[in-house]
Amino acid sequence: MKQYVEAGKIVNTHGVTGEVKIEVWLDSPAFFKTFKRLFINGAEKKILSAREHKQFIIARLEGVEDLNAAMALKGKTVEILRADARMKDGEFFVQDILGFTVVDEDGHTVGKLVDAFETPASMLYVVRGESEHLIPAVREFILGIDAEKEEIRVHLIEGM
Repeated sequence: MKQYVEAGKIVNTHGVTGEVKIEVWLDSPAFFKTFKRLFINGAEKKILSAREHKQFIIARLEGVEDLNAAMALKGKTVEILRADARMKDGEFFVQDILGFTVVDEDGHTVGKLVDAFETPASMLYVVRGESEHLIPAVREFILGIDAEKEEIRVHLIEGM
């Protein structure tokens, strides 16, 4: 696994004091706010303040003190250090499980996890095999993830 995890993208500035607007690629803006630092092009930036704004984070970063400095960061990907993430057992970053084989309860291959996206109800996993399946990433359907076998075991229902 990579040492850094892509966490979002700076999509704009906010105000004239150097704040940046970050599109969050992690589970939620609330999870993003738990980090005290991020990395841009490998350079560490301390997060001096962060607040949620819709599905974005408005952040003040160390060394970014005016609009010009914030504009220079627009379009940059921000990363977090994997070691800084406090995750429970069995939790994974989506980018770590992309490409995993998805199998049903009987062990039959459904396909490969090719994408995931957030909906108001839950995250949806996009699985491609003989056909494409959209599987909600909730306990009722995701029975387990085995990182060693690179396998996701799912419960499918008719129409899924």
